[in-house]
Amino acid sequence: MELINNKYQIDTIDVTRLPEKYGSPVYVYSTKKMTEQYNRLKNAFKTEVDLRINYACKALTNINVLKLFKSLGSGLDAVSIQEVKLALKAGYKPKDILFTPNGVSMEEIDEGIKLGVHLNIDNISILEQFGDKYGGKVPVGIRLNPHVMGGGNLKISTGHIDSKFGISVYQLPHLLRVIETNKMTIDGLHMHTGSDILDVEIFIKAANIILETAKNFKNLNYIDLGSGFKVPYKPDDYSTDIEEFGTEITKAYTAFCKDYGKKITLMFEPGKFLVSEAGTFLVRVNVLKHTLATVFAGVDSGLNHLIRPMFYDSYHHIVNVSNPCGRQRIYTVVGYICETDTFGWNRKISEITEGDILAFKNAGAYCFSMSSNYNSRFRPAEVIIHEGKDYLVRKREEMEDLLRNQIEIDFK
Repeated sequence: MELINNKYQIDTIDVTRLPEKYGSPVYVYSTKKMTEQYNRLKNAFKTEVDLRINYACKALTNINVLKLFKSLGSGLDAVSIQEVKLALKAGYKPKDILFTPNGVSMEEIDEGIKLGVHLNIDNISILEQFGDKYGGKVPVGIRLNPHVMGGGNLKISTGHIDSKFGISVYQLPHLLRVIETNKMTIDGLHMHTGSDILDVEIFIKAANIILETAKNFKNLNYIDLGSGFKVPYKPDDYSTDIEEFGTEITKAYTAFCKDYGKKITLMFEPGKFLVSEAGTFLVRVNVLKHTLATVFAGVDSGLNHLIRPMFYDSYHHIVNVSNPCGRQRIYTVVGYICETDTFGWNRKISEITEGDILAFKNAGAYCFSMSSNYNSRFRPAEVIIHEGKDYLVRKREEMEDLLRNQIEIDFK
């Protein structure tokens, strides 16, 4: 979203026109920005790297977004069997889907195998069951925990010693015994240290641990270094230097492949990096409320539509697109849910009038995908802007949607 000629635009489209057309609140996604981010990551690596980008669809699973990344050449990272089925519905081939669930039953594992997708296993219990059932007939990857603390918030840090994710690198002897006893075929290693990681050195440290561990596995086809790249949320925010990252990882990868004796595929599974900045969430101001200490701008949304500020204490930049050049005043922007759902405390925003449209930036990742019907509120519509045109890609929910799967009984 850019301010051009005193009007906020998303890929040439006037932002204020979208709530008029599709109602408020509404999520809006730019395919241009998604494409730019995908190409930026791809171009950060030298051509000698056998690179595979798998979009982590948990960030945003609208089927049109999945189709967009497929058209760009992306594979797909799925963490549930439902995401696997969405990917197949979007046209991905099973071989292009990497399924890395956590804490699921063997029934879900079996279903993934039947659908033909490739699996990463992240605990020894399931690995033993898998080995007992499939032996070496079905190649499988292993998710390792490198014990590297990364991430902007403990809730999104997944590589530390107390994390539920992955098999500890310190359990390597046990891991190798399970593999050898069951004569399993291990063709890949995977890691993911967390989200919102700024320091390239953290990635390098974790990557080196995985590459060193990989020497114990003789039949690898891929190493998946996950993602977690930090994107800018504040106007003056920092982000991961993807170009530096690509240069440093390429060096480590090249040296590893030379020692390993063959070139293997280097995988990443970005989600937030690809879609966060592509999304804008538009809401309407219902009421201005003055208290003894605060001026609240109450909007027609809440934690049911964008839970990240309440759940992660995350920052989403807020602008008044109805009055882009107005006098800056201080507001606390809140929602309409029956508990504290504050989007931003004491923010400087162009003077707000009831009825104005506010825009929340970085609303592409983990916004709709974490939304709910709390307070029996409807989930908003989703709109995609592609090549200068806007398209409705999900209808706003209605009362029938809340009742669809409920079954009434007679208490008489």
